[in-house]
Amino acid sequence: MPDTALKAGFARPNADGLRILIVDDEVNIRKTLSMALELDGHSVMAVSNGADGLTQAALRPFDLVFLDLRLGTTQGMAFIPEFIALNPWIKIVIITAYATVETAVTAMRLGAVDYLPKPFTPAQVHALTSRVLEAKRASAKLRAIGSESREGSEPGTDLDSASPVMQAALTLARQVAESEAAVLLRGESGTGKSVMARFIHAWSARAGKPFGVISCPSLSQELLESELFGHVRGAFTGALRDYSGRIAAHEGGTLFLDEIGDLPLAVQPKLLRFLQDREYERVGEGLTRKADIRLVAASNLDLEGLVKAGKFREDLFFRLNVVQIELPPLRARREDILLLAQRFLAFYSHRNHRQFQGFTAEAILAIQDHAWPGNLRELRNVVERATIVGRGSEIGPAELGLKQSAVGGRVQIGDAVSLDRVEEAHIRQVLAAAKSLDEAARTLGIDAATLWRRRKKYGI
Repeated sequence: MPDTALKAGFARPNADGLRILIVDDEVNIRKTLSMALELDGHSVMAVSNGADGLTQAALRPFDLVFLDLRLGTTQGMAFIPEFIALNPWIKIVIITAYATVETAVTAMRLGAVDYLPKPFTPAQVHALTSRVLEAKRASAKLRAIGSESREGSEPGTDLDSASPVMQAALTLARQVAESEAAVLLRGESGTGKSVMARFIHAWSARAGKPFGVISCPSLSQELLESELFGHVRGAFTGALRDYSGRIAAHEGGTLFLDEIGDLPLAVQPKLLRFLQDREYERVGEGLTRKADIRLVAASNLDLEGLVKAGKFREDLFFRLNVVQIELPPLRARREDILLLAQRFLAFYSHRNHRQFQGFTAEAILAIQDHAWPGNLRELRNVVERATIVGRGSEIGPAELGLKQSAVGGRVQIGDAVSLDRVEEAHIRQVLAAAKSLDEAARTLGIDAATLWRRRKKYGI
């Protein structure tokens, strides 16, 4: 059970501090560590074993867990995956008197962010929590930016994600945003490349300057060159007045070139020159101009294949591809699918003046089993349609209108999928058929606590 005094301390949250859980079987460690953390302004709760720690983590959100390596006869590291399943953003620090390189590597592989060897000093604790607090503030800034950018807009225009692969892409994007390097966003259509480009701009020192988008496939060669660099009156048919172009209009800011693979060959050397020297000329004018903007490009095409086929300049590809960020398809972000669907449902129910309590169990299975080849765009359209045609209190599979696909269809024994995927599909089907969670647990041959952990693991 939580230490009484420390539980009382947790009840006095500090808005500028962290919410911290200590899991250690030594009462002196719990008390001294709690005192050091509370003096730094953090809110602390301490428990003596992993089971109580998981119980507390299920009841309230924690930013940081100090987890003892040895909890009596139990290995503390065994609880790392369960803490992360409860909260994918939680930071876990192993505290141990038996620190080794092997221990640290194992802990990091399981999801810990650091380890603290015993005996430790208040200065060591302060340094560690300061790093976590800085990361928390950065995440809060991300959410604030996301809130501003999507105010009045639909879900999917933010980048919050519980998916490790998406989190890796976000981490790289944050790092590159602080530089001036060109960025190439890769990924299937509908994966959020334009959203990522906007966040790179928002995280950068150019955030106060303009952000612009040019869709390369939507313009002819003549119009695309003019849109980029501008033109003078009479430069071509229809050029009735001077036009400064998007590069000049976004001085100091960021210009996003969507689907760069469709950039005409004739325009490519001019863009390359601008990337190299920051120099350009307007169409029909000999005056050389300079501009300070950052270019972010995106493509869902095989650019390397286009280079080999002579349809895309190799030198331009290398210039654009200083840092490459791959945005995962929705089917690789299974942790996010249902949450996104629920957010789309709430948004479009409100927009279409409808009231739905949620999805039926069968609809949830259909959502989770679908491959989503159209990614976020397809999910948005499917849920929007369902809110228009739905007539009951819940959205069922008929309203979704999803078709089974070879990639994402119902999992069958023997399919080329992981054991986790088979287990997830089986649990979902049993839950859909059961009248209660207890009945589902009995059918699965596990206790209620294990079923609860499995549901957390698979986002059910």
